[in-house]
Amino acid sequence: MVLGIHTPETQHERSTENVRAAAKKEGLEFPIAIDRDKAAWNAWANRMWPSVYLLDADGYLRRWWYGELNWKGAGAQKIFAKHIDELVKA
Repeated sequence: MVLGIHTPETQHERSTENVRAAAKKEGLEFPIAIDRDKAAWNAWANRMWPSVYLLDADGYLRRWWYGELNWKGAGAQKIFAKHIDELVKA
């Protein structure tokens, strides 16, 4: 399961309709919660947009990545896809 948690930086990003439109534009089909009060942000001690966490079926944190997955060709999308495949097979 994939779940997005969006913590808005600007007033424009606080709008549910704007988040919905951006998700549609990007082809994101998973649920996205809007963390307007930064409750999830603070609970995870986030310090950077975006932060990506990969949890296993038991809820254990297996991997994380701070920043954009493909910033300057980092290739983290492929790395995360590999880790997801490994967890699905386990």
